[in-house]
Amino acid sequence: MPVMNFMTPCIFDHGAVNMLQKTLTGLGVTRPFIVTDPGIKAAGLLERITEALSGEPAGIFDETLPNPIESQAREAVEKYRTSGADGIIALGGGSSMDMAKIVGLMATHEGPYDKYAAKTGGAKYIKKIPPLVAIPTTSGTGSEVSVGAVVILDTGVKETIVSPHLIPATAICDPTLTLGLPPHLTAATGMDAVTHCIEAVLSPRENPPCEAIGYDGVHRAVGDGWLKRAVADGSDDEARYHMMMASYEGALAFMKGLGGVHALSHAAGRLHEKRLHHGTLNAIFLPHLLRANEGAAEKKYARLRFAMGLPEDGNLAEAIDRLNADIGIPAKLSDIGVEASDGPGIVDGALKDLAHHSNARPLEQADYEAIFEAAL
Repeated sequence: MPVMNFMTPCIFDHGAVNMLQKTLTGLGVTRPFIVTDPGIKAAGLLERITEALSGEPAGIFDETLPNPIESQAREAVEKYRTSGADGIIALGGGSSMDMAKIVGLMATHEGPYDKYAAKTGGAKYIKKIPPLVAIPTTSGTGSEVSVGAVVILDTGVKETIVSPHLIPATAICDPTLTLGLPPHLTAATGMDAVTHCIEAVLSPRENPPCEAIGYDGVHRAVGDGWLKRAVADGSDDEARYHMMMASYEGALAFMKGLGGVHALSHAAGRLHEKRLHHGTLNAIFLPHLLRANEGAAEKKYARLRFAMGLPEDGNLAEAIDRLNADIGIPAKLSDIGVEASDGPGIVDGALKDLAHHSNARPLEQADYEAIFEAAL
């Protein structure tokens, strides 16, 4: 079974979840605490994980919200502490994995937690957290191999917290766990992976290995057509394998940085009552940012066209528009409940977001306002 060592060891294959107990034992974890969400439990995936353990887990928190919030993390931390757990299993999509990372942070670090925010250099305060094994059930976030976690703090601000100590000790990527994922979630999470790859490539920061990985990820998902295949047939083993690989590659690539798409999506995701899906937001914003960044990285645009299987004179933004339509992504922000009145807050949040600083070209308030209006 392939074990890849980049950011952290990643066991990647159909059936990889069968390596869970051996992995925990190797990390010295005897009483794992599972962090997941209601949908994962309802789908029977939680039961599959508990069956892979040699005994009962120390505890389970299965109430993770779509966008993790600090107040709920405190509830999970209390359960973690009272259970006597000595390690964490993150099971689910990006929200569950972010929640698990925040639980590990809060279990070992004192608040207030805004001091750990990446935008203020909070990484220097972050030390070791309990051993964390991440098991993704979607192909999009790549959080299983990333340094970051996103959480809405009690201040109401959606913060990105970044530290090498938040990288899971081991990732177990089993495409089998994504079989049967509904088309709309397959599409949205898949476009999250695509956006990671494209924005990482376009980031002006210098990191050729990450950039090369990003090109392969977008070629795999779009150029080879695996995203469309996964959306069309939820039982396609091969498509699920390649989309989980594209997701993994997207997270490795975005060590190089992201951009304005994520700045806007993070800001919109702060509208907690609207429960906006991060991958859907990325998909809607992506073509508009590709238009805004036109001319800032011409050689990269040419390579992206090649990776996506487009002609030399192909239009990247139009290609993403077509892809979104083909896989059922809503065309506009207003289709998912965003209103014009949300614009000022989203623009302000984007300007303050970590991803804003690594966009392909510098963006100002007027740029974000125009992008928001076009996407609305």
